[in-house]
Amino acid sequence: MIAIVNYGMGNLRSVQKAFEHVGAKAVIVDRPEDIDAAERVVLPGVGAFGDAMNNLKTSGLIAPVVRAISEGRPFLGICLGLQLMFAESEEMGQHRGLNILPGTVKRFPGGQRVPQIGWNEVRIQRETSLLDGVPDGSYFYFVHSFFVVSERDEDVVGVTDYGIDYASIAGNDRAFGVQFHPEKSQDAGLKILKNFAEKV
Repeated sequence: MIAIVNYGMGNLRSVQKAFEHVGAKAVIVDRPEDIDAAERVVLPGVGAFGDAMNNLKTSGLIAPVVRAISEGRPFLGICLGLQLMFAESEEMGQHRGLNILPGTVKRFPGGQRVPQIGWNEVRIQRETSLLDGVPDGSYFYFVHSFFVVSERDEDVVGVTDYGIDYASIAGNDRAFGVQFHPEKSQDAGLKILKNFAEKV
């Protein structure tokens, strides 16, 4: 069973429907015990980093999410969910993240329209089961104003150019995050969700 974590940030039903479309059972959950019982865990999200961490904390969901990753269960952060995997964010002040990956969430520098909205290319940096059958240079749908800066090159799985090159897919072992919305990214995005459900 895939648990989609509900902490009040984002359209979870669209993620659930995308998993159902590729033949995977996904359930929206908001209780720690449901995350503990899940084979795979998905952390979607849209909104502000600080609000998201507060919601996770007050709902008692930080510990079971971190526990799932530490136990090696497959984990996927989507959009804000990727950013929450990192140590800290500079969005509207300094905020601590889940600290799964070392690095910082920063705002795009001046010169580009913010937020980035629309389709953009992902250049694959290393092979993972999450990207099996996804061609290098595939396009995905993005909506975000902040990006992750990884402290470790080996955690960067995919890179996207939006005025600067930034990590649009990051992770290691069986825990990954994507900055784009796979549920809105047609065939390439659905392939990633299917890989997560079956191969990661």
